[in-house]
Amino acid sequence: MNFNQRSALLFVIGGAAVSLPSQAWAHLVNTGMGPVYDGIGHLLLTPEDLVPVLALSCYCGLRGAQAGRWAMFMLPTAWCLGGFVGLGLDLDSTLPIAALSFLLLGGLIAADAKFPVQVIAPLTVAVGLVHGVLNGLILKTGPGGPAILGIMGALFVIVTLLVAVVVSLERSWSRIVVRVAGSWVAACGILMIAWHFSSKIS
Repeated sequence: MNFNQRSALLFVIGGAAVSLPSQAWAHLVNTGMGPVYDGIGHLLLTPEDLVPVLALSCYCGLRGAQAGRWAMFMLPTAWCLGGFVGLGLDLDSTLPIAALSFLLLGGLIAADAKFPVQVIAPLTVAVGLVHGVLNGLILKTGPGGPAILGIMGALFVIVTLLVAVVVSLERSWSRIVVRVAGSWVAACGILMIAWHFSSKIS
């Protein structure tokens, strides 16, 4: 088994692990190791944030090293800025933003949409700002700013590693594996949107 095959296998295993059902907490993550680690724990234990990060990283990796380098720095920075903005806001959003992120990013991966970096960069910033604001709204009653910084650091590590793996994929079948994973993410987004509006109707 060569490096690309091992990378694809690890990606599939990681995706399966992320999709496994687990207990959900309605309160903030408390690691007992301080607010920075609480922020990291919040990101890693919140699929609504983690899956879009993984999906965006995969998409940028499919688009090449340049798009990946943009994502490495722009996503954490935009997320951090949005987080600090969210700390000062008093909003109660009822829009299925996470579901829309699932659908959009998963769809881009599944379709292997070949957008230029000039389009991918604003998309990356938009995803970071929106999810950052949502994190800020949640974390302002808990660890606050230090947690946002923890999330920023975790994002840089996650995006860097995953982009590097996807960029290194050269075999066509390994890139198809990534696209199939994207289709699953998009399908989850469709289900989440349907659940959201069905609950509104009922």
